[in-house]
Amino acid sequence: MLSAPTENRSITLAITGASGSLFAAEMLSLLASDPRVAHVDLVVSASALRVLAEELQLSGRNNLVEKLLGEPSSKIQQHPDEDIGANIASGSYPSDAMIVLPCSMGTLAGIAHGLASSLIERAADVALKERRPLLLCVRETPFNRIHLRNMTLAAEAGATIYPVMPTLYNHPQTTTEMARQFVQRVLAHIGLPQPNAYIWTGES
Repeated sequence: MLSAPTENRSITLAITGASGSLFAAEMLSLLASDPRVAHVDLVVSASALRVLAEELQLSGRNNLVEKLLGEPSSKIQQHPDEDIGANIASGSYPSDAMIVLPCSMGTLAGIAHGLASSLIERAADVALKERRPLLLCVRETPFNRIHLRNMTLAAEAGATIYPVMPTLYNHPQTTTEMARQFVQRVLAHIGLPQPNAYIWTGES
């Protein structure tokens, strides 16, 4: 687990065009409700908007936070992925961690090779150069050799590769419960353990 201050956290959440919109929605919900998180910078790629429409029947960029949460949230600031001049594109802007969930193989490639051609890639590049936690929740199967090499490059640069692999030992009854448990583990990794998260005790 990565150590960091536990109050007034500023988190960047990027959603890209891989399948797994439910995980992103659960992540945003927990960040919005966590009193330790003061601010969330949200970036949603154009491809992610298409996936959100396919998987969650949510269309359009306008009022996306309200659509995902069911209500607006003053702590969440949404940025267009094309806006490479946004606050999170600068190392002088304070951010405690960045999570890319789900992380497409295209986004992984851009981050691994330092392309910084979009706000998501640039913000990830900033996280790496500033030695801030960067979690790439990759979502693809099977991995080809290019994917594996890019994951190695990103990991060597300082990113944490955190594949979207839900647990089953907690006996989830719904896909939402499965997604929530995964998201809770991701948040615990950046020092934001959730009070209702399942913890394996080893007892039968």
